[in-house]
Amino acid sequence: MDSRAAGEIDGEKVPPMAPLAPLREPPATKRGARTRAALVTAARKVFERDGYLDTRLTDITKEAQCAAGSFYTYFANKEEVLAAVLLEAQEDMLHPGMGRVQDTDDPFAVLEASNRAYLEAYKRNAKLMALLEQVAQVEPEFREFRSRRGDAFIRRNARGIADLQARGVADQEVDPMMASRALSGMVSVMAYNAFVLGERQEEGAPVDFEELVSTVTRLWANALRFPGHC
Repeated sequence: MDSRAAGEIDGEKVPPMAPLAPLREPPATKRGARTRAALVTAARKVFERDGYLDTRLTDITKEAQCAAGSFYTYFANKEEVLAAVLLEAQEDMLHPGMGRVQDTDDPFAVLEASNRAYLEAYKRNAKLMALLEQVAQVEPEFREFRSRRGDAFIRRNARGIADLQARGVADQEVDPMMASRALSGMVSVMAYNAFVLGERQEEGAPVDFEELVSTVTRLWANALRFPGHC
């Protein structure tokens, strides 16, 4: 299996952001590796600028300053180079979560750190996240991988909630998985609205990052009835 097949977080393998099957083996020469890397970098720039549907392979090779024919040495089509772009970016999208919170940890601080890391990664990769939304509408295989990867993070957060329940810190009456889906979905939508759609506050200013972190963390804590936070 390709070394980029999956990341690992909290001891669990996280599915890749894109299908690996069609990708070819990495080039054996340094020159080939440089050319492929240039194509992947150029493809991300063009995809984020023009969108998946409007991107042409000639736009990518022009941006990479490569001959048009060079593209086919490394990739068969636009779908393959997109998969390579997503696999290059996936490590940056991994972030620490609630995990298995230790007895000595402050659960609110761990939760805040998790939300902060997620929102920072989302903000850094906002254009790529917008691209993923577009691709998911037209490429069923990418949509499936996106769903599987999201489910891995939801399961990770559900384990954290279950551990907090076992410690008497979180509401015993909520189902950990259902709560994780609801609360993780809230943070994801808030991130999309703030960083992709550019949602603004009532006075017209961009959403304040620190206020966003504080709000989603407090809503998580309130929903789970953390002592002193509800």
